Amino acid sequence: MATSEYVRKRTATQPSVSMPQPRNGRRRSIAGPAMVASILRMLNDVLVILLAFSAALVLRAVLVNKMSRFYDVPLDISSAPVGFLYLGWFILTFVLIARRYGLYSPVPLSNGAHELRLTAQASLNAGLLLCGALYMTHGLTISRVLVVLLVITTTIALCIRRAIWRLSRYRQYAHGLDLRNVVILGNNHLSHALGQHIARDYRLGYNLRGFITAPGCEGYGEVPQEQVIGTLDKIRQLTRLHFIDEVVIAEPCSTEEAIRLVETARELDIDIRAISGYYGELTANAPLEYLGVFPVVSLHSRDPRTIALFLKRVVDIVLSFFALLTLLPLMLLIAIAIRMEDGGSVFYVSERIGKRGRVFPCFKFRTMVKNAEQLKKELAAMNERDGILFKLSNDPRITKVGRILRKYSLDELPQFFNVIRGEMSIVGPRPPIASEVEKYELEHFRRLEVLPGLTGLWQVQARQDSSFAKYIALDTAYVENWSFWLDLKILVRTAEVVVRGTGA
Repeated sequence: MATSEYVRKRTATQPSVSMPQPRNGRRRSIAGPAMVASILRMLNDVLVILLAFSAALVLRAVLVNKMSRFYDVPLDISSAPVGFLYLGWFILTFVLIARRYGLYSPVPLSNGAHELRLTAQASLNAGLLLCGALYMTHGLTISRVLVVLLVITTTIALCIRRAIWRLSRYRQYAHGLDLRNVVILGNNHLSHALGQHIARDYRLGYNLRGFITAPGCEGYGEVPQEQVIGTLDKIRQLTRLHFIDEVVIAEPCSTEEAIRLVETARELDIDIRAISGYYGELTANAPLEYLGVFPVVSLHSRDPRTIALFLKRVVDIVLSFFALLTLLPLMLLIAIAIRMEDGGSVFYVSERIGKRGRVFPCFKFRTMVKNAEQLKKELAAMNERDGILFKLSNDPRITKVGRILRKYSLDELPQFFNVIRGEMSIVGPRPPIASEVEKYELEHFRRLEVLPGLTGLWQVQARQDSSFAKYIALDTAYVENWSFWLDLKILVRTAEVVVRGTGA
């Protein structure tokens, strides 16, 4: 579900939105974001080639040695250190050729069949170069059968791996997951055509949020007015409201405007691409990419922190499975206690707003009476929190079992299922309800740029603080300063809070 259902409409009649001062740009890695992502794809292919080589050894033993000499393969690539040099040469040449074909480009190829053809072509070319190396170095001891099998198994394995990856991505895109929010700068015919191309093909992995215009651009009014969401000078506000990942420049404007946009993109941590041919002086060394059928070049790429995010997801899955398996007896006892107290449902499921405004069902053990939502309106005047939060220290709606569960944060154990489903993380900002998001100021949307969590900086530092400003400040600080090590520190602090029983 789109965020716009909960975002308050901001039109030209509300131009004076207070924005926080831009902070210093994040320190960039030496390798750069695009290179880090490419290296990970390369390492993935290297691993697949090594597995294909193992399969080739088995096939050679079956086809040539009839399994009788399976443990004695004397004349093959693995027979001596020099043999591993040939294998390394094959891997190196494949990676270089695949990179030349654009198989490690930040923008994936839009045509799956074309990607498979290039993968097979790169594997065959690497095989030919391996044969050339064997001929030039007189590698007569190397099994030619194994070389052929290596090329065949590598081609098949890499094509299968890429096909499975692409199909899984398409399935996620079809369900609206992991889409990149993009806006197009321009309102000419090319801008309209690019927008239609993105909107019609979900397999590109983009969600078109609309079009923006810039001073100095010669607009032709080709884009319907209702699709124009703002102007370039409002890019900060638009990025927060629509969770923009990328701006594509489809209508040439002044170089000064483009440079200012790139500087703003560094502060906002978004990508900037332009149609190939624009700003040649800025993109002289930029590689050509394709957004569908449209050639583009990158003016700015953000740091995706791929490795840290991957580790975060791995830790989330491992810890969640371990926690559910370990705490299953306790969770069964809690379910029985809740059921015996008033005969009501064991779980409380509420719709929460997750990353980028996506709605998801948040699971908790029920800690309140059955008609808690109706009683909330009657207790609104007794709210002890300021701003849009609601909290009562002695809430009469909480049951006896629920009070114990809240004291030790046991009511949140079912949220490990949300973590496994990918809707939450173990560490992150608290997931808000829709009525809270409707009242957000513009700067508050910053906290929705990451997955919500079971625990977070606010929970371990100021959970008893009634200040909404403190709550937002800590969540925003977490988003802006997130690192894998910060998550580990929060987990340690969370364990202390649970042991002390100060979670209520």
